[in-house]
Amino acid sequence: MTRQRYNVAVVGATGAVGTEMLRVLQERKFPVARIRLLASKRSAGRRVAFNGATRRVEELDKRAFDGMDLALFSAGAGRSLEFAPEAAKRGAVVVDNSSAFRMTSDVPLIVPEVNSHALRRHKGIIAHPNCSTIIMLVALKPLHDAAKLRRIIVATYQSVSGAGAKAMWQLLTETQEVLKGLKAQGSRFKVESFEQSRVSSLESRVLPQQIAFNVIPQVDVFLENHYTKEEMKMVNETRKILEEPALPVSATCARVPVFIAHSEAIWIETQRPLSPDQARERLANAPGVRLVDDPARQQYPLPIDAAARDEVLVGRIRRDETVEHGLALWVSGDNLRKGAATNAVQIAELLIKRDK
Repeated sequence: MTRQRYNVAVVGATGAVGTEMLRVLQERKFPVARIRLLASKRSAGRRVAFNGATRRVEELDKRAFDGMDLALFSAGAGRSLEFAPEAAKRGAVVVDNSSAFRMTSDVPLIVPEVNSHALRRHKGIIAHPNCSTIIMLVALKPLHDAAKLRRIIVATYQSVSGAGAKAMWQLLTETQEVLKGLKAQGSRFKVESFEQSRVSSLESRVLPQQIAFNVIPQVDVFLENHYTKEEMKMVNETRKILEEPALPVSATCARVPVFIAHSEAIWIETQRPLSPDQARERLANAPGVRLVDDPARQQYPLPIDAAARDEVLVGRIRRDETVEHGLALWVSGDNLRKGAATNAVQIAELLIKRDK
């Protein structure tokens, strides 16, 4: 793949993450010679802007990867399982944003700030972690390097964009419906009745419960151990990326009424002592991290500030006084950018840097 400019296919080009991938490729001035936009039959024929011109979206098929150097996939695990091996066979290096290959032993699972060294082991397909795992590990890798993680407990507060455009629409329409039931009384508002505050229609619902003015303690489906698939992704992916197969990790994942950017409350225990000030010093100089930690001035990570940024915001760093070597922190990161599109493009950049 050693070239000055590269032919790139974007699979799922009309979806939320695919659209963001195109934006990130342009912003970071990725050396694209030719781009091929691929999507389902339903989206084929649409015109999408890229690098000052409109490009036609093509229907995804195996021949579409002929002549491509890179293939950035964001079209779901089923499409990746069907088409990624074919793309690799036809000469493209695949960066896959689905769960299809994440836990395959000979497929590297990459966060560039965390384990770029594992990239050299790829055999044509590179897996991209779950967005919540990426956001957490960008924040924790500097602390792991400093004091070695002994245990991680995490609670996520995930935006609806992580469930796609239809979930964003669900939040918008449900919010509008609930607000119709509010009645002004002086300077206060009240809901006419509790029942009127609940959204009754299930026709357009993607999330399992009403998300407007609510928190849903379920992201993805429940498994036999009563954890959700999302929670176990965080456990297993963290162990693989950090190359710590026995590391204790416990996750609780919730969906919150935020459009873009996930937040996480994280508690860690380390093998060696690490003070909050030492943690701040490490994080202040860490790649991909922006330290926002001045509680006295109400400065801490917020999803509204993390949205449209590539850095993971880290703050609220303090001792966890329940364990000997414990810290607690709060992070926010854009799930569509660093949690998806930017991470994929960064992997592609590492590939061409290695070529050069």
